[in-house]
Amino acid sequence: MAVSTPVSTAPPRWQRLLADAIRDPAELCRVLGLDPAVAGRGGGFPLLVPRAFVARMRRGDPDDPLLRQVLPVVEEERMVAGFGADPLDEVAALAAPGLVRKYAGRALVLLTGGCAVNCRYCFRREFPYADQGVVGYPTAALAAIAADASLDEVILSGGDPLLVDDDRLAAVVRDLDTIAHLRRLRIHTRLPVVLPERVTDGLVGLLRATRLTTVVVLHVNHPAELDDTVAAAAARLAGAGCVLLNQAVLLAGVNDDVGTLAALSKRLLSIGVVPYYLHLLDRVAGAAHFAVADDDARRLLAGLQAALPGYLVPRLVREVPGEAGKRWITAAAEGGSGSERPGG
Repeated sequence: MAVSTPVSTAPPRWQRLLADAIRDPAELCRVLGLDPAVAGRGGGFPLLVPRAFVARMRRGDPDDPLLRQVLPVVEEERMVAGFGADPLDEVAALAAPGLVRKYAGRALVLLTGGCAVNCRYCFRREFPYADQGVVGYPTAALAAIAADASLDEVILSGGDPLLVDDDRLAAVVRDLDTIAHLRRLRIHTRLPVVLPERVTDGLVGLLRATRLTTVVVLHVNHPAELDDTVAAAAARLAGAGCVLLNQAVLLAGVNDDVGTLAALSKRLLSIGVVPYYLHLLDRVAGAAHFAVADDDARRLLAGLQAALPGYLVPRLVREVPGEAGKRWITAAAEGGSGSERPGG
């Protein structure tokens, strides 16, 4: 009699690595050889960072640009005028539970409120996911998308949509495939950067199988984030037929100099990712210490334009609630400032 092979019920490796992520600021400081006094309470927004991402940080350096993105600091606890819980008015833009409608022709589905890393500048760090129905399968959001023939693109976001396991994600993509008026699928994610093991055979297979043109928008702010494991994950996504773009956020003390931004663009292209957007900071409460002044941002853009070929210069943008698209910021002119115009 044939003996059947038991099916493993162990979670995939990426989930085990995420379960082992660092959640205690004191532990993070110990791992990096830092005085625990450099950490703050973080205003109630918890620390979460995978150990592989921590391994790319410089030991003993409290100003390491990767550390600054994840370590709670006392500056977060200051109330700053103009910085609030919902800087992009996204609650008002909800068209159904978990469905954000801001721009013509596309809609954004919040698949989960969770991430693999808690970035301190996240504009959704205080978004009320549970109150707005971002739980379970996005049935209502998918029904609203199917009913609106003006849509030709869906963006999967969160949190991070790749925090959803392969089976559930495949079900969502299959349901989107059946909506005839959809043409493109966009996935905004940081997992292939902070936890490259998330790019599994299952994920590659479901992305390869969809009829939709698939764009994966990574989120990388500094060239030190891009080690060989991230390059390998990006290659697997490209091999699945995905277009790879990057969006960064301009952050004081992290990437607010021409050399760092130029190195980021070059490193991204070397692993097959096109620099797409450089966002001005969304003014979320707790992130004011990351803000870069507009005039400084314009000068940085001018420096990038002088140093790089045009295809390596990301668009400098800001998102303004209620506008039809992101606002493009132009470089500082000689002896003056630049300008702003509607973008895509």
